[in-house]
Amino acid sequence: MTKQEIGPLTESQREIMELFWELGEATVSDIHERISKNREVARNTIQTLIVRLEEKGWLRHEEQGRKFIYSAAKPRTKSLGARVSHIIDRMFGGSPEQLVNALLEYRGLSESELQNIREMIDQAESSDLGNIVNAANTESSKKNESKKGRKR
Repeated sequence: MTKQEIGPLTESQREIMELFWELGEATVSDIHERISKNREVARNTIQTLIVRLEEKGWLRHEEQGRKFIYSAAKPRTKSLGARVSHIIDRMFGGSPEQLVNALLEYRGLSESELQNIREMIDQAESSDLGNIVNAANTESSKKNESKKGRKR
């Protein structure tokens, strides 16, 4: 997996990244202090997690004297996108359509949520994402036609 193809964060990694997204920048000690308010955890554990997050491209650091000041290298949306992709692959067999179907059947959407989603789709189709959306629609149509052919 390359830095461009970042996988989803673990629960501990996400907890740390949430603090960086909230604070902007922090030291290992700052993060350890914040997390220690909720649960007992060794400073070395936090340091190891932060170093691993930097190696994976989630964090970057700047040296200020003897201190390393870390900050998020990826926006929160990158984490959410990776998590959603992981969920679609693992729980819905790679089918975004099944995810949407489950959302509609089991949770439902308000009129404003539906309208917002329609606007996002319209915006994606009219932007550079339009090519991606159109390619996905073509691929989805091919899959559906293939399934219909097998049922006969």
